[in-house]
This record gives sequence, C-alpha cells and structure tokens, in this order.
Amino acid sequence: MSISRKAAAWRIRQAGKPLIALAAVVAIVYWLKFAPARVVRHTVGRGEIVAEVMGTGTLEAHVKANIGPKISGLIIDVLVDQGDHVKCGQILARLDDREMKRQVEAAEAGVAAAEAAVKRQEADRVRAGAVLEQARRYLDRLNTATGGAVSQAERDKATEALGIAEAGVTSADAAVTEARKQLIAAERTLEFQRVRLSDTIITAPYDGLIVRRDRDPGSVVVPGSAILALVSTSEIWISAWVDETEMARLGPGLRARIVFRQEPGRSYTGEVVRLGREVDRETREFLVDVRVGELPANWAVGQRAEVYIETGRKQDAIVLPAHVVVWRDGGAGTFVDENGRAAWRPLSLGLQGRDLVEVINGLSQGEQVILPATPGATLRPGQRVTAVPHARQEPTENRA
Repeated sequence: MSISRKAAAWRIRQAGKPLIALAAVVAIVYWLKFAPARVVRHTVGRGEIVAEVMGTGTLEAHVKANIGPKISGLIIDVLVDQGDHVKCGQILARLDDREMKRQVEAAEAGVAAAEAAVKRQEADRVRAGAVLEQARRYLDRLNTATGGAVSQAERDKATEALGIAEAGVTSADAAVTEARKQLIAAERTLEFQRVRLSDTIITAPYDGLIVRRDRDPGSVVVPGSAILALVSTSEIWISAWVDETEMARLGPGLRARIVFRQEPGRSYTGEVVRLGREVDRETREFLVDVRVGELPANWAVGQRAEVYIETGRKQDAIVLPAHVVVWRDGGAGTFVDENGRAAWRPLSLGLQGRDLVEVINGLSQGEQVILPATPGATLRPGQRVTAVPHARQEPTENRA
C-alpha cells in the first residue's frame, strides 16, 4: 500500500472517532432517559393494622430491697444465693447470736428478780395493812371503854400507834408501786433483748428473687450494709425512653409488646403503667414504665429491651407495606402504572404500624402500585416502566 493510501485511511479513522463517541453518548442518554425502568408490582389489599410507638429501655424491678442486718455482727451463715427464689419470711442469713443469747438470759433473770421483789413488797403491804387494822381496832376499844378504866396516856399511845401503822401502809404501797415499775422495766429490757436476738436471723420481707449476693460467712456487717439484693418478680417493669412527640398518644393501660434482645423473634406481653413527667433536655425523650406480663426463661435486671406500645388497631383497612410508600416534599405517595409509565399518586395515610401503613385516600383495594426492581433506584413521574417478576425489595432512602 502506498503512503498516500495509508494516510487517507488514517484520516478516515480519525474522522470516525467523534461519530462513534457521539453514538455512544446518544445511546447512554437514550438508555437513561427513554429506556423503561424495571419495576415490580404490589397489589393493594385489606387487612388488620396495628399502630405502635417504639421505645428502648431497661428491665427494672419496681419493688426491690437491699437485705442487711439491723444490728452489727458476724455472719455465720448465708442460706441463699444469687438466682434463688425465696418466700416471705424465709430465713436468708444468720449472725453470731451467742452474745445476744447471754443478754437475753440476763434480762430473763432480771425479770425473775423483779417479780420476786413485787411479791415481797406485796407481802409487806399485807403485813402493814394487818398492823393498821389492829391499831385501829385497839384505839376503837379504848375510845368505847366506860368509866375511868382507860387513862389519857393510854389513849395517846394507841393514837400514835395508829399513825405509825398508817404510815407503814403508805410506805408499803409506794414500795409495791416501785417494785411493779421495776418489773415493767425488766420486762421491756427482756423484750428488747429478745428482739435483738431475733435480729440475728435475717428473713425475706416478701416473695422475690435474689439478684445479688454481697457477703459471705465470716464477714462483719453493720446496720445499712447489704448482704443480698432482693427484687419482687410480681412487679417487673421496662422503663423505656420514648420520643416526646408521641406523648399525646400514650397513657396508662395501653397494651404493649416487649422484645428482649436475646430473643429478637419473640414478643412478650406488657401494659403501660405510668408516664414520666420529665423530658430529657438533650435527647427530648421521656420515660414510659411498662409492666411485663411474662418474662423470658433467663432474664436480668438492667438488660435492654424494645417496647412497642399499641396506640391504635383496625381490623379491615386498606394497607400497604411501609417500604412502598414514598415521601416527597413532606407528603406521602406512591407510583402506579398508567399505560406503561410511572404516575405519581398522592396518599392520605392513617395508622402506621411496624411493617404496614393504612391508606385512607389515594388507592383502592385491588389496585397495583409499582416500585423499582433495583434496590436504591428511584422512579420519576412519566418515566416508562416495564414489570418484572416480583423480587425481594428493600426500602430506599426516600421511602418510609
């Protein structure tokens, strides 16, 4: 081939390159703008929808107590351990009671001595009363004697004896009163020592579960120190944090379901007990206490859980999967297929559940909505569409 022919061929190839690039651009633009988008269809149906408010919180015991002694002492036995269920009045721990027993024995001896003193003083009172009665009768005989058989000196002596006898009775009465008061004091001391002796035995104040053990035999404890931690299993709550915007929809008595993180596929029953009256100023959330109706086989105070509080329920509503609803400019809607093109359909929504939303206006039962078959893709009003067999569709960033 001559040089001139080679040059001509080279010029032709160079001239064709822009045409090839232009054709590629045209093809890409056509594909992006005019090629039909692949979509899947979803038929609008009717069904039950439950509206829920979600909150995250921790499992808490409404009734709980740190079990400890009322007196100082040495622990000689701890009869229960963490995880044990106990009954009201059950013995949980014992303190060294030898000193308390000796004090009780001393108090019992004090009561016995006081009782003996009371009996002795009462006997003295009886004797003083007899002396008084004798002196009174003797004086009466002297006073009733006739003639000059009784001298004045004799009468004066009898009167003096009567006064002494009366004073003896008064003294005996005071001694009896004092002895009885000392008996009462001795009995109170005995009662106090017996209570202190009973305080060496530590019992459960109510039925519950031991969730923590802090002391072992050999430890010295003082009033206020904890040996065990006890919670009542009849009042277990979830204290959940809920956004303040949901406050108007909530109230005591609402049903709830609880999902513990160790069993994400199972729900447990619950009921709203009370609403918190203070909003966290950083997170703008408030506490909602939900009573747990049923607990997992294994649970622990303080574990995390999600609470879904039921705020509404409809048995026969037009429903759509939540991920089919598209939000644009603050409004909800979806796309439908009109003559092979995507048409925007505004929607009025009602109850919004975990997976479904209620459609009040905008769609009828049996209509079909469309959504991109490719995850992450979006549709435009008027865009050509072609349906493909239904495939699993994940929500995109502009879907509810």
